[in-house]
Amino acid sequence: MKIIHCSDLHLDSKMETNLDKEKARERKNEILITFEKMIKYAKENDVKIIIIAGDLFDKKTITIKAKNTVKNAIISTPEIDFIYLKGNHDEAGFIDEDEELPSNLKMFNSNNWTSYEYGDLTISGIEFGNIENYEIYNSLILEKNKTNIVVMHGQESETDVKDKTEIINLKALKNKNIDYLALGHIHTYKKQKLDNRGIYCYSGCLEGRGFDECGEKGFVLLNVENNKIDSEFIPFASRILYEVNVDLTGAVENNEIEQRILEKIKGIPQNSLVKLILGGDVEIGVERDIDYLTKKFESNFYFLKIEDRPNIKIDYMKYQNDISLKGEFIRLVLDQKDLTEEEKSKVISTGIKALSGEDL
Repeated sequence: MKIIHCSDLHLDSKMETNLDKEKARERKNEILITFEKMIKYAKENDVKIIIIAGDLFDKKTITIKAKNTVKNAIISTPEIDFIYLKGNHDEAGFIDEDEELPSNLKMFNSNNWTSYEYGDLTISGIEFGNIENYEIYNSLILEKNKTNIVVMHGQESETDVKDKTEIINLKALKNKNIDYLALGHIHTYKKQKLDNRGIYCYSGCLEGRGFDECGEKGFVLLNVENNKIDSEFIPFASRILYEVNVDLTGAVENNEIEQRILEKIKGIPQNSLVKLILGGDVEIGVERDIDYLTKKFESNFYFLKIEDRPNIKIDYMKYQNDISLKGEFIRLVLDQKDLTEEEKSKVISTGIKALSGEDL
């Protein structure tokens, strides 16, 4: 049996942190379309179950379009069971209170463990709610001779946390006959050993939305056969976000900076979202026209952002005898008896940057 494990889709996100309104609207639609494409992939690859391990939506209020897209996708695919565990963002419901749940939509609750049986396979889950964490783990009973998948949403921890926050105590889940712990909440794919029998896995988000979600995004494809679970991460995002560090140490002119940027962005697909971080040790006065550089390279990608974060090197002693405002400022600071040498250096460095028009 094939199963998809996905989480943190955050459908209907505003997407306006970095993007203008037009691109934000486009990305919002792309994330919804990627969800539909995942279901198409499931149909074409004989997937029988899609596990959504939390945060299907992003906020309490969702658009009618997002609500209907999800509902229609489930209803129109009766051959696939959708096992949906709500996360901390899932306040919104896409099924109206007076509507009956589709027979292929399976839900969990926060009062006790809910299990769904598929022959020798059992899929169990619980949402965080009013039950304290240690009670959750004590009440999880799984049969040793079954193949067991457990679904939860929260931050992993190896400590005995006994509060009501969304902390998943991995230590308390060891030796519980779990073969695969399907987790949501962390937006990066991660697979680790849980105990001698099973593994735990964060599928990560389906699409990166900001530069804290860089790299390949997608879902996990499980193949359950002969009481064994094999898992494979499937990259599936329509666009990838990249954060690229460009070392400007030793660069003097703008064309040198441009050349270093070109070397760093080589091979990044055009449809990507890219943030360049200009760093390294740079002498004061080295030209870095961020608006110019952004304009020059923005056509290379769907979206480009450049952040100027170099360490400005200042040999302030060379200004000491200058007949200039900078020289007078340095002499004034050096004459201060109540400042340490380290404090004088910091004051002079900040002052020279300000007098030279640098951002502080």
